[in-house]
Amino acid sequence: MNDFSTRPAADEAAEYYFKYINAVADGDILATLDQQRHDTVALLQSVSESRAGYRYEPEKWSIKELVGHINDSERLFASRALWFARSLPGALPSFDQEIAVKAAGSDELTLAALTHEFDAVRGATLDLFRNLGSEAWSRDGIASDYRFTVRALAWIIAGHVIHHSRVLRERYLG
Repeated sequence: MNDFSTRPAADEAAEYYFKYINAVADGDILATLDQQRHDTVALLQSVSESRAGYRYEPEKWSIKELVGHINDSERLFASRALWFARSLPGALPSFDQEIAVKAAGSDELTLAALTHEFDAVRGATLDLFRNLGSEAWSRDGIASDYRFTVRALAWIIAGHVIHHSRVLRERYLG
């Protein structure tokens, strides 16, 4: 079995992140990320621009803010994976999603622009993971005071999108 088809072990990420890792089906994570790219773009393209500002509760993110959060989180997890894959020293800081969403200004963008951004970010994520040597997948580091392997970060990226796609379907579009 290759390194990108091996499900992360319990010690490869903080327990919290296994809600994302466990949402991903067994198999080749690269194939999963690639298929998810197409599926997510299709899902987002099915939402009208007039619906994109919708919030299912007043204090919840809009659809556009949700997509902006997905994009920011993928960049963050992929940058952590790059840092650890390259054996760079030092712990990485935490990420406050609420601060990031407020500062991003996603509601000022079109959903089409955010969807295009997701596609581009996912393409870069796939290039990063496809070009890793087999030894890089088990490299690790500290982020948000927790140990992560590169492999776990790939699975977290996929699971994070699964989670938010479910939220989008159930709470925003359902």
